[in-house]
Amino acid sequence: MQKQTRRKFSAAFKAKVALDAAKEQQTLAELSKKYEVSSVIISRWKAELLANLSTVFEKSTGEDSSEDKVDIEKLYAQIGQLKVENDFLKKSAKRLGI
Repeated sequence: MQKQTRRKFSAAFKAKVALDAAKEQQTLAELSKKYEVSSVIISRWKAELLANLSTVFEKSTGEDSSEDKVDIEKLYAQIGQLKVENDFLKKSAKRLGI
């Protein structure tokens, strides 16, 4: 006798099914047959999709902003180094009469 394990669905699959449910072109029964998932699960995914839909259009202030700050600091450091090198080369060129 085998032990049944729960099926795990990817986020892409959940989104696809929930989007089809949100379109309401097919009934939940038809969708559950089509995707071989319980209609209760499809209803949950649809409710979760509709509840979190507004977050798609929000600006992310999480990890992306900290990564941007690191990149900006590196760029400012590089600009400073290039400016010092440029000033050095200008002074050297004046001494050589170029």
